[in-house]
Amino acid sequence: MPITLPESLPAFDVLSDEGVMVMGNGRAENQDIRPLRIGLLNLMPKKIQTEIQFARLIGATPLQIDFQLVRISSHSAKNTAAAHLNEFYRTFQEIKASGEKFDGFIITGAPIEHLQFDEVTYWEELKEVFEWTQTHVHSTLGVCWGAMAMVNYFNNIPKHPLSEKAFGLFRHSNLAPNSPYLRGFSDDCVVPVSRWTEVRMADVAACSEITPLLGSDEVGPCLLQDQTRRAVYIFNHLEYDSTTLHEEYQRDVHAGEKTQKPVNYYPEDDPKNTPINRWRSHAHLLYGNWVNEIYQTTPFDIDQIGE
Repeated sequence: MPITLPESLPAFDVLSDEGVMVMGNGRAENQDIRPLRIGLLNLMPKKIQTEIQFARLIGATPLQIDFQLVRISSHSAKNTAAAHLNEFYRTFQEIKASGEKFDGFIITGAPIEHLQFDEVTYWEELKEVFEWTQTHVHSTLGVCWGAMAMVNYFNNIPKHPLSEKAFGLFRHSNLAPNSPYLRGFSDDCVVPVSRWTEVRMADVAACSEITPLLGSDEVGPCLLQDQTRRAVYIFNHLEYDSTTLHEEYQRDVHAGEKTQKPVNYYPEDDPKNTPINRWRSHAHLLYGNWVNEIYQTTPFDIDQIGE
């Protein structure tokens, strides 16, 4: 939440330059407040687990959030009961037809990295979603494959296959300490990574519309901002629970896949030991900063979004 200070106070400019949320008295006195409307386009097979992970982070701020669950219309969910989907989800086409708008919208990852984007069965509808966000969403957050798809569609940045899975906890550098999305972040932080593809920093650097916020020498860019499209892209998984990497590892082992143990994850590198969560605080910081940035910049009249 912002701190209200006189704009003539020296601390106002100093803190503003440091990325602290500072609001002048005039703006504070005239600011209207309403619940923020945030949607989750859930592309993951285990929809309930994903709902909980994102709702936990989005709901941790002092702001009131109207959290809406959305699914792709042209793709059936095999791992979630139809009753759950029918009760709690609406399809994107229903959302689009209603004309409603959102302050924030999250597009999750999906376990389809091995496919080219145009080979994905719901790619045409997902492109509709991307275009719709430009007129009906104030700020969009793409996650993992969802982020790779968005940055490819909007910025023509390719995803590249990896020779082996990037899997485990990797240290990332804070590349933009004054970014409002990185308020309170350390100079570096640990982030869970689980993917077979990557976006390369050289491709990011060649795109003038993109600003890198977090990156790793080992696994490349992590968090990007596209200010032109009011979008933030994260290729890794700060939303993961403490045991999510373990569950993925056990799943791969049982399936007979040659997946290495997640690096830097198990105490003493032993899968029998309970993992220690070393990213939770930065997860809450990132999602709290995103929500608060929306709160600071979205129109009070939600119908004005996209105008």
